[in-house]
Amino acid sequence: MKYTRIPHTDIRISKICLGTMTWGRQNNEDDAHEQMDYALDEGVNFFDTAELYPVPAKKELYAVTEELIGNWFKKTGNRDKVVLGSKIAGPGHAAKHIRSTGFSKESIISAVEGSLKRLQTDYIDLYQLHWPERNTNYFGQRGYNAHAVDVWDDNIHQVLETLRDLIAEGKIRHVGLSNETPWGAMRYLEESKVHQSLPRMKTIQNPYNLLNRLFEVGLSEISMREQIGLLAYSPLGFGVLSGKYLTEVPPRKGRITLFPNYNRYSGDTAVQATEMYAQLAQEHGLSMAQMALAFVNTRPFLTSNIIGATTMEQLKENIESIHVDLSDEVLEGIEEIHNAIPNPAP
Repeated sequence: MKYTRIPHTDIRISKICLGTMTWGRQNNEDDAHEQMDYALDEGVNFFDTAELYPVPAKKELYAVTEELIGNWFKKTGNRDKVVLGSKIAGPGHAAKHIRSTGFSKESIISAVEGSLKRLQTDYIDLYQLHWPERNTNYFGQRGYNAHAVDVWDDNIHQVLETLRDLIAEGKIRHVGLSNETPWGAMRYLEESKVHQSLPRMKTIQNPYNLLNRLFEVGLSEISMREQIGLLAYSPLGFGVLSGKYLTEVPPRKGRITLFPNYNRYSGDTAVQATEMYAQLAQEHGLSMAQMALAFVNTRPFLTSNIIGATTMEQLKENIESIHVDLSDEVLEGIEEIHNAIPNPAP
């Protein structure tokens, strides 16, 4: 395994992070525990979860993923071997069964305490805001709708104050963002620069893959100049970049087969680009999934690459990508395809 550090900390984490959002829906508890056992044995010491998981979110499955992880910690005693990230859900339809009070002080405190109880731990290493409270472009929205109604009051100072207090209590160690825009990232960073008693956002968990490299447009410069590390999620684009959906008959248990509304990476131009990437991988004797993951692993702004798997075979292949070195010829081929069909799946 290769390792990095969470920026501005001494916390050493694996460059491959174990994602967990299928546990409790597509994967049962035995599956989840087997994945954690294997990942830890392979040197993966960074696990990421959220109170919203599993997804698609359902009221009756609220926070089941955290419970499965907590049971594993209790069974194995491995809490001290894992750097653990979790998240508070933002407001909106996907989280209406959780709460409707956004990132108020009471909401954040309640969310953290609930996660600690389910995870059966005293602390969370990296606590993240799952998506912004304000009306902005995330989850596949290409542009910002300047005409949309937005009743959000800027409460970023108050959010950071609440997180600061939770850090002081030892319940969380560090904080990060997710699904955030350049404006949001800089707004949080500047607030903690001006008010130095407030905690600094250390990471930003956003989508990044061969079909969606929009992080490079504005956030990559912020990431590198401000040292706020990318935790790349969906590096395989819901499994599309494994090539498994290019067959005439889609995989019966594939995520997009089970949940057709997860079609962000399945538009016509995205399929066209995927076919070109599949051809490139084949020409160079590479697994398409490992080529896609290895590309993410090369990015200078990357702190950790969040993989997810529903089978052990997928998990092993994904973790093994850390040992795949892409030749200059492959990287040039990737850029040629990207220039021909840039960001077909935002």
